[in-house]
Amino acid sequence: MSQSERKENALNSEQEQNGVLVNPRAVCNVCKRLYRDPKILPCLHTFCSDCIGQLEPFSVSTRCRRDGLQEDRRGEAAEEDRPTVTVLCPDCDSEVDIPPSGPGGLSTDHLALDEVFLETLVTDGPLGCDLCGEGGAESRCEVCCVNLCEFCCQAHRRQKRTASHSVQRLEELKSRGRLCRPVLCSLHPGQELRLFCQPCDLPVCLECAATLHRDHRCCPTGDVIDRHGDRIRELVSVRLRPRLERLKDSLQKVDLSQEALQARVDATANEVRAFARGYASAVEAHCLSLLHRLEELRVQRRNQLHLQRAQLQQALLDIQGSVEFTERLLSCGSDAEILSAKGVTLRRLTSLAESSYDPHLATVAPDDGSSISFMPREPAGEVEGYPVVGVINSKTVDLSKCTIEGEGLQKGREGQQGRFTLVCRDSAGEQMTRGGEHVLVSIVHKEKKNCTVETTVVDNSDGSYSVTYTPKESGVYSVWVCVKAQHVKGSPFILNVKRKLRHHSGTFHCCSFCSSGGAKEARCGCPGTMPGGFKGCGHSHKGHPGKPHWSCCGSTVEQSECLPQSVLAAVSPRGHLRTVEL
Repeated sequence: MSQSERKENALNSEQEQNGVLVNPRAVCNVCKRLYRDPKILPCLHTFCSDCIGQLEPFSVSTRCRRDGLQEDRRGEAAEEDRPTVTVLCPDCDSEVDIPPSGPGGLSTDHLALDEVFLETLVTDGPLGCDLCGEGGAESRCEVCCVNLCEFCCQAHRRQKRTASHSVQRLEELKSRGRLCRPVLCSLHPGQELRLFCQPCDLPVCLECAATLHRDHRCCPTGDVIDRHGDRIRELVSVRLRPRLERLKDSLQKVDLSQEALQARVDATANEVRAFARGYASAVEAHCLSLLHRLEELRVQRRNQLHLQRAQLQQALLDIQGSVEFTERLLSCGSDAEILSAKGVTLRRLTSLAESSYDPHLATVAPDDGSSISFMPREPAGEVEGYPVVGVINSKTVDLSKCTIEGEGLQKGREGQQGRFTLVCRDSAGEQMTRGGEHVLVSIVHKEKKNCTVETTVVDNSDGSYSVTYTPKESGVYSVWVCVKAQHVKGSPFILNVKRKLRHHSGTFHCCSFCSSGGAKEARCGCPGTMPGGFKGCGHSHKGHPGKPHWSCCGSTVEQSECLPQSVLAAVSPRGHLRTVEL
């Protein structure tokens, strides 16, 4: 079964199981049965714990991973030598890590447990008493999670240990349409997770707070749910929800372009057939060759569109599934349920917000086949000894043949304008004779992600595009050069921007005595001295470099950068450093 088919089955509003329509949110997509101990994978998809354990490992590493492990968060040491198993999610094919402790270390999906119990109440009919096994169940203890008959219910309420438990009638639970079960502590059965330990960042029960977390700051879950819930809501509403809409729009553009491409190819094929019918067998053979070339172009362009569509479809499925899970968690989950799944949810949402494919950053400009045309009057050589005319014009940009000219692509100078030229070429390596391509150039600092350089792209209307930029900071930059949202060969490139050039403030002279006309007060940056009260240098005197040099820093290279004063002050006359050596 393909991934799209699995997605369609997962998104169906109802599934049929054993002849009965079942709520799909209560069914595992692997075993097709009601959830048993549902666990949340890092990609926010839920499966039975046993089903996760039966998945075939994709890779195994010896790294110690503690993400999502409640036991590690409670202070238990993880075994460094236990391998971390990576599996593929059955829904989205994402690579997800299973904790060293196994599927049991993943976060429990309490919302799925609610759906399973509600489905059990609706579909299973009369339930038996879980204590005596004789009478029909009429109530349910939400703390012990057992169904009780009338007699056992009264006994349950009379016992001192269970007198404070919340007991609800089954009819009342069915009428609600959704359960509000308490989330119980895994270490202290019967204790509800009512507190939140801020240093450990997880919900705890009263006994945990009094023992394992007695020195920690624990607050009621109602006091911290707004802060943590707002953080999740902000990721969804501010960053992921707008991107979800852009992905849908971009996907629609690709679909429309595929239809336009097919329509254009069909129209061109009809022109070719009409032109070929007027000729003899040689022209008919020429017609078949033209159609074969056209089919090759269609397959080539279709494959490119399929690649774009697959990228957009996968990004859409990843974000859509995570957003739906998060919105349902925020709207339907209790405080404890939200906090229990907070860690895995934030990690998945943050990962999607920072690294997921975003069409806003690389504008989708699909190929709709507009470059394909038929030229009936163009000479096409001879077929079977007969001259024929008519060729398929498909001259389009081949990203692997595009070239970039100019030193501005590899090196630049801080504060100075850099430039380079992109030359678009076809599959034969010839330069395109027209412009109009969507060219995107992005320059981003490799270490400072917020440091970008504004670029200007000028279409020269001859297949070349002039790019100019002015970096404000020195360092190593990554240069993305894209045509129709696809990288050209070699992109991204590495751009080294050097700091601003220090210009010389002095004079390039033979000595200070000559350049100043014999003035005693004239000084020089070289270590040369002259007797007789002169403060500068002179020919053949002590310390003179023996060649022309700059009076400001003593450099003997005319086309050089001036040395800073801190370097000059640190160098003694006897140990003077030549600019050439530096």
